[in-house]
Amino acid sequence: MEGARTTAVVQVYLDRLAEDVDADAAVVRELLAGAANRLHVLCASLLRRSYPRLTRPPLGLAADEMLSAVVERLLKALREARPANVRQFFALANQHMRWELNDLARRLDEQPAAVEANESAVAAPEPSDSQLTPNTRRILQAIDGLPADEREVFGLVRIQDLPQNEVAELLGVSTKTVQRRLNRGLLLLSEALGDLRAGSPAPAED
Repeated sequence: MEGARTTAVVQVYLDRLAEDVDADAAVVRELLAGAANRLHVLCASLLRRSYPRLTRPPLGLAADEMLSAVVERLLKALREARPANVRQFFALANQHMRWELNDLARRLDEQPAAVEANESAVAAPEPSDSQLTPNTRRILQAIDGLPADEREVFGLVRIQDLPQNEVAELLGVSTKTVQRRLNRGLLLLSEALGDLRAGSPAPAED
């Protein structure tokens, strides 16, 4: 099973980092190489499900490009951070994925509309959909406000689209525990966002 192999490889390198606080960058690079396939899947899933507008012009972000940026972030973060296990490592990776995408979204939102000097010679620009709607901001805030366990499971299952059995393996808990945390998270989101009547609480930027 690919997920199990990735977990085992990542843990080997995390153990090496834990044993040697002065471990050089080569160990970190080997760690990231061992996790590359899983990181790519997580990048693609998060980008597709929560930040689809970043995949369209003018940015046209692809999962490979996002992965490169996230790896650069992790190379810097792992100079000081020392995740003790696979769960902590992917939590760190997920945090930097969200930071990278939020930074890109913010820069896109701040870009002024390009207007030709001779406005009569060009068509009027289409309204931008880059800004998050108030409801979307509420949804994201509600997810961030979930208890840590429920937020972690919700992010892995509903945002990153991982199977529940893989999430259970990653977190070191049973599948029933994953289901229980997911159901509790969905209930809390339903209570917080019931007035929106928007169906699924999964975040979307469209």
